[in-house]
Amino acid sequence: MNVVKALRCDQSESRSSVSTQNACKLCAPLGASIVFRGIENCVPLIHGSQGCSTYIRRYVISHFREPIDIASSNFSESSAIFGGGDNLKTALDNLTRQYAPAAIGIATTCLSETIGDDVRLYIEQYRKERKTRSIPSIIHASTPSYSGTHMEGFHAALRATIEALAEGGACEGTINLLPGFVSAEDLRHLKEVLSGFGIGFTMLPDYSETLDGESWADYQKLSAGGTPIQSIRRMGRALATIQLGRGLGTVRTAAAYLEEACGVRAVTLGLPIGIRGTDAFFDAITQMSGIGLPAKYAKERGRLVDAYIDGHKYVFGKRAVIYGEADFVAAMAAFLDEIGMVPALCATGAATGRVRETILSNLEHSRPENVQVFEDADFVGMLEACRAIQPDIVIGNSKGYFLSRKLGVPLVRVGFPIHDRIGGQRILHTCYRGTQQLFDRIVNALMEAGQEGSEVGYSYI
Repeated sequence: MNVVKALRCDQSESRSSVSTQNACKLCAPLGASIVFRGIENCVPLIHGSQGCSTYIRRYVISHFREPIDIASSNFSESSAIFGGGDNLKTALDNLTRQYAPAAIGIATTCLSETIGDDVRLYIEQYRKERKTRSIPSIIHASTPSYSGTHMEGFHAALRATIEALAEGGACEGTINLLPGFVSAEDLRHLKEVLSGFGIGFTMLPDYSETLDGESWADYQKLSAGGTPIQSIRRMGRALATIQLGRGLGTVRTAAAYLEEACGVRAVTLGLPIGIRGTDAFFDAITQMSGIGLPAKYAKERGRLVDAYIDGHKYVFGKRAVIYGEADFVAAMAAFLDEIGMVPALCATGAATGRVRETILSNLEHSRPENVQVFEDADFVGMLEACRAIQPDIVIGNSKGYFLSRKLGVPLVRVGFPIHDRIGGQRILHTCYRGTQQLFDRIVNALMEAGQEGSEVGYSYI
């Protein structure tokens, strides 16, 4: 009997599995590394074994198709017994000498956390010992994978960066945007949107160039781009912070810290996917900037409404499986509900205890009894549920190819990681334009599946 079962997050069921197979999540230091590469001239440093940094580089490179340097304090057997303080200080020295970075972001691993390494103490000692030298800003995030997914690591690094660098003071009337873990194309589009309102802003992180840049004539140790350190320092003097993502659970967010420590108002919105989600995002910017919706975005919204009408007959009543980060799944479920599809299974590797509530609260048409929500999910348990659901489509990252192949239904690749196709970092998911592209891809995938499964082979549909 298969003992592997994904957790169904409802009031009547608790987890009964004894193991996980092909988890629907990645490691916490990976998420932290993405944040650190979204800071200008910042190098991620993994405090742990060499294998951890190698694993992260492999995952990031195969999605973004860009080189990424992630340093390691390179634990040995003696480091695991006596502590990794000397290794960490040596790594900081080597990075400072070889890269001359503006900042170094330290993310801890399961190993360093398990042995109880006091990284804050090591950093204090390092600063005192090197006080006569010029050293970069050092950011430390506690990111053991046994206490969360890559998204917990992402948000831990984001908050650690704000705590280390942001400074309070008189309000400068700017906006902070914390976009969450979205694609490089999403980041570029969100910057375009904010620039169109003519209001100053700081977006953190911004890996739109550092992880999706131009071809180089000569090798560069650190890619150009990222949020400047000086801009991060001014985030404590902003008018407000917009953080995107409702699936944050009990995470201590950077926006909450800015509100508590600096008095910067925090506004939490879902990812702007779908018309309702994007309307809420634009409404927030309009209120903060005092500027009405630019005409080009009003036109994009109108074209999207027209597309919904054109494609409604192809999507209505279709059953979908969605998986990935909790923020992404919640936004996609609301979008599918908006276009008449049923988000029959919504799965995430997170275990916050709030994902079901978050998803169902944003559905207007789907009946709760027709929507299953899995937390702490793995793909083997998801497959068992899918065989009963009999979905028409699977939506998520490349890890879901397992489901698509076993079920014989199309996979629409979105999110992270996408290893088996080119251009995952350039998929636009957000705002009216991104929603339009998602809608077209989903409709076309369903149409193609119907066409390929027909014995007639018709060309008009």
